[in-house]
Amino acid sequence: MAVLNATSFLAKTRARLLLVVTLALTWWLACLGRQYRPLLASRLQQARLQMPKVWLKWHSSASPQDCHGHLNASKVVMLIEPRPLPHLVPLLMHMVAVAPPDWRFLFIGSQWSTYSVGRAPAVRHHTADAKLAVLQLPDPWSIESPEAVSRLLTDLRFYDEFLPDVEWLLRFEHDCILCANSPRSLDDWLEWSWAGTPRQDGGFSGAGGLSLRRVSAIRRVLGFQERHNNSEPEDEWFGKRLLVMPGERVATGLDGALAVENVLIDKPMGYCIRDGGAHLDPSVWNSPEVRKGVFDYCPELALIADMKLERERCPDDDKQGGRAEVVRTGQVAKVVVDIDSGMQQHQVAETDGQVGKVVFDVGAGMQQQPAEADRQGSLILPPQPPPPLQIQPHI
Repeated sequence: MAVLNATSFLAKTRARLLLVVTLALTWWLACLGRQYRPLLASRLQQARLQMPKVWLKWHSSASPQDCHGHLNASKVVMLIEPRPLPHLVPLLMHMVAVAPPDWRFLFIGSQWSTYSVGRAPAVRHHTADAKLAVLQLPDPWSIESPEAVSRLLTDLRFYDEFLPDVEWLLRFEHDCILCANSPRSLDDWLEWSWAGTPRQDGGFSGAGGLSLRRVSAIRRVLGFQERHNNSEPEDEWFGKRLLVMPGERVATGLDGALAVENVLIDKPMGYCIRDGGAHLDPSVWNSPEVRKGVFDYCPELALIADMKLERERCPDDDKQGGRAEVVRTGQVAKVVVDIDSGMQQHQVAETDGQVGKVVFDVGAGMQQQPAEADRQGSLILPPQPPPPLQIQPHI
């Protein structure tokens, strides 16, 4: 019994001694830590700076705008084009470079245009980082005609299904472009409900080719009205209703003009050249000085304009979209043929108002036969091909 009591006493004593030693060690470490705390903090900071940074990229089913914080889901630039035009990819890449970095892009096309655009490496790069989306609408949606596009953009279901979080929508077409030299940005028009291209009548300045729209205003219109099929285009239909709605800021005249088509403004945000310039007003664009000023300010306009090189210009081009009616001169071209070398050289010879007709005869040589000239002078047409050689064999 005494042995058991002694063993129990030793066990209790050992536990008490261990507790006392632990408390003493803790107190000593606490006192020691106060002295070395600054040194330990500096060493930990140095070790933290030397550690490599690790970025984890999670692949999930979340939407692209949730994974890319630099993009704004409420700002979208949209191009609708069913034709596989060759300049669509350069145009899209230019617009991506000019637009503010937080704007997303959406290309809606047909089977052929989405394939043509989507296979470009630059497009695939922007598609991977959710900057650009290439979309082919499912049935029954259609974009094959202007009327089909108007029906699409005046259908509230289109905005609910494909643009659910969008508030600002910049719509542009294949013949519209933003200028890199513009002093203004798309973000300067965010207070407008609709801003676009001014018209010559000075009314609603919202031509749909290049226009910035506020989707909340569009939803407000579509909430109480529907567009009749085969009626006016969607931009005119929206404009008539937004102009009379209270609280909506709509561009009229030059107020809120975003781009230029046939009404020139100083340093616009962009240009619309419908069908490559086939529908431009000659009274505005026929001036060489006006065109030079426009292309000096916005040289990228050459991407969408139907242009030719200066060396392709006809000699009688008046640089105003036409050709001179008559060009009179006292000089005609004389073609000299070198039989030995087979080379042709063009020389200029003075005449007395009569146009010569050149006949090539290998046997008899070159002869010049006079022809009756115009009474008021010779008529010189644009450069013509030389007449064929008339070969007469020797008998």
